[in-house]
Amino acid sequence: MNFLAHLLLAGPAAAPDYAGRLVGQFIADSVPGRQLLAYPAAVQAGIRAHRAIDAFTDQHPLVRRTTARLRAAGLGKYAGVVADMFYDHLLARDFEAYSPAEALGPFTQRVYGVLGAHENLFPAAVQRFFPHLVQHNWLLGYARPEGLAQALRGLSRRATAGGAMATAGDELARHDAAYQADFAAFFPALQAWAAELAQQP
Repeated sequence: MNFLAHLLLAGPAAAPDYAGRLVGQFIADSVPGRQLLAYPAAVQAGIRAHRAIDAFTDQHPLVRRTTARLRAAGLGKYAGVVADMFYDHLLARDFEAYSPAEALGPFTQRVYGVLGAHENLFPAAVQRFFPHLVQHNWLLGYARPEGLAQALRGLSRRATAGGAMATAGDELARHDAAYQADFAAFFPALQAWAAELAQQP
């Protein structure tokens, strides 16, 4: 899953350790291995949850169906990355179906505020891109096809032989119903699983 999904899955905002878990979910990809032990306990919990969510997602049959379709469309080793982006787009597009209490706009502004208050915990790489994420409102932009296309073009420029990602949005446009069906069946199961995971000590 990509940023939007991980931030939504960080748990209820009323939880006492929510801010730390949100930060952990956000920075996890930039915290390798046991380096998470340098962070406060709540941030560690968020990092571990992010890693567990990624493992659950990568192994799920519905997600594998999505990535198989993307490989067949020529995305090769980047099928998983593009699937993450497609799923964030589909989540943003129908956000209130998965977050009935909070619309996407208020959610993104609240999350930016919580994260911004804890920038001192960000690894250097995250500190560099976070201002751009907020300035250009990437999370809200995921809801629009052009926002997804822009994100995919950005990824393609940073990836070795990743040119196919630049036009991957065309694949979603051609087969939107199939990808939407995969996501709509998968994401509620992920939400339920993540909620159970958060209850574990």
